[in-house]
This record gives sequence, structure tokens and C-alpha cells, in this order.
Amino acid sequence: MKSIILMPLLILHWVSGSFAQSVVQDQSIRYQQERMVYLQWDQNKFTPKAGFLSLNPYYWLTWGLFYPSYHKKDLRPLSASGPQTQRLALVGALNTTDNKYKLQSDTVRNTALSEIANQSGLISDADPLWLLYYKGQLSPVINNSPSSILAGLSPQVSGKLMSEGLYSWYKNELDMLKQRVDAAHSTDMDRGARILAYHRYLMEYRRLSGIWAIRTASAQSTLDMAAQQQRIKFNQVDVPEWTPHADIDIANKVLQHVQ
Repeated sequence: MKSIILMPLLILHWVSGSFAQSVVQDQSIRYQQERMVYLQWDQNKFTPKAGFLSLNPYYWLTWGLFYPSYHKKDLRPLSASGPQTQRLALVGALNTTDNKYKLQSDTVRNTALSEIANQSGLISDADPLWLLYYKGQLSPVINNSPSSILAGLSPQVSGKLMSEGLYSWYKNELDMLKQRVDAAHSTDMDRGARILAYHRYLMEYRRLSGIWAIRTASAQSTLDMAAQQQRIKFNQVDVPEWTPHADIDIANKVLQHVQ
């Protein structure tokens, strides 16, 4: 009895399940889906058609009464002139513009860094021309001290230069020149102007060192003359024995040097 009752129910369930699994194939819906993206806006695929003398009722229910001009304008978002295509084209154009701006800003940044490296006094110690030449040439000015100034001079010459005020003058000139060199080395300026300043100060130092060399040599000569006068005064000079032939020998030596 139970099997008799269940059998019709199973058959009904099977029949209803088979109907639920059927695939709906509506060509008009597929065409509309294609139109809503990018595939086509073909005028021949606007179905249902008007039919003979425009008497097809499905046409009037679908298009004629409510959307008579729908098919006249391409409304696909991804068509050649669609809004989505235009937006993507605009995004691409903006990306290109952004890349150009980025390239330009990078160029400006690199130029600014190059100018900073060319002008900043903070990194002037790394200048190759300073390291290879001017630092060594201007070292007596930058590192001047009493011991370096009076190096190689006898105590008598050093005392004479100090007593006459020549040492104080030379030391003061070197200190002022050192301040100018330090200012040129640490101030922000164009590298060319900085190198010209180094060269100008080097020429000034060479002029000062030449004057100092003349003064030290003059002081030594003055001391030698004073010592000679003292020896003459106290008859401490040895006069060699004179003979008539001595004048001839002196004349011959002079002629030899002239030749």
C-alpha cells in the first residue's frame, strides 16, 4: 500500500526536476546581452522584427510602443565611442601625462642635486681639484703656526724678525688670508667661482711668501754684516799676505767667470 502511494510521488518529483533543469534559449535576450557590453550593435539583430506591414505584435510590445528609437544610437559602454572606452582612453592619456610630469620632475630633481653638489660648501672637501692641488698648496696658510713660519731660521734671525715686527706682520697677513680661504671653502657658491678664489688666494700667498723670503734673507745678511764689522772693529779679521802676483790671479779668476 505504501509503495503504491510513493510511486506517483517519485514520478512527479522526477518530472518536475527534469523541467527545472531545462536550458532557456532566447535569441533576443542573447542579442541584448551582446549589445549591453561590446560585441555588436547590429541593426539586423534587434528582434523581434516588425514583420509584414509591421503587424508583428511582439515587435510593438518590445520596441514599437516603448523604445521606438532605441536601436538608432549605439549605447554599448565599450564601443568605439562608448563612455567606458572614453574613460579608459582618458585614463591612458592621464597616465601618459603623469609619466611626462614625473620625468620632468625627476629631471628637475637631478638638476637641483647637481646644482647643490656644484655650489654647496658642505661637500667642497670632496672637490677633486681641491684635494689634488689647492689643499696642498694652501696648506702653509691653513695650518700656519709660529713653528711653521720660523722653521729653518736661526735663533738670531728669528729674534731679529720678531724684534722688528716683521714676524707679527707676516703672521697677521697669513691669518687674514686663512679666513678668506676658509670662507671661500665653506660658503655656497658656484664651483668655478670657488676655484678662482682658491687661485687668487694662492697667488696672494706666493707674493707674501716671496716678501717673507726677502726679509729673512735680508735679516741674515744684516746679521752677517754686523758680525763682520765686529770682527773688523776688534781686529779679528785675517788679512792674507799680499804679493804682486795675487792681483793677477784675481783678475784671471774674474775673466774666467765672465767667459
